[in-house]
Amino acid sequence: MARRRSSLGFLGLFGRSSDLRELDGALRAVDLHPALVPEGVKLTMVNLMKDHWPDEPPVSAYAPIAQLFGYCIADADAFADANGGDMTQRVEHRIEAALEAEESFDAQIILLALHAKLINPDVVERFGLSAG
Repeated sequence: MARRRSSLGFLGLFGRSSDLRELDGALRAVDLHPALVPEGVKLTMVNLMKDHWPDEPPVSAYAPIAQLFGYCIADADAFADANGGDMTQRVEHRIEAALEAEESFDAQIILLALHAKLINPDVVERFGLSAG
């Protein structure tokens, strides 16, 4: 089966694809305004998701991706203020696990934030992240 393509919309004539709308909603839910994330980065995220799931990514997949990406953008304190300490700890454990499993899906999301130069310098320093 051919993979469904994502669409940004065009001049208000064609709407955004459902995957980008889902991602935007998930980003808002973790207190990251979608306008702060370039469209190319969001397209890359949803394409990574499509590569990770054999069919379409389930709706439930967007929240964890947004949580991880939101943490990378914000930093621990800002993320915890908006989302609570429990979620912050879960995301930090995911980052630590991604450092061990460098080919994991979470590692790809973190690397995307790093390559897009959107990642918070405090997150880079705290976890010793590098793109090389």
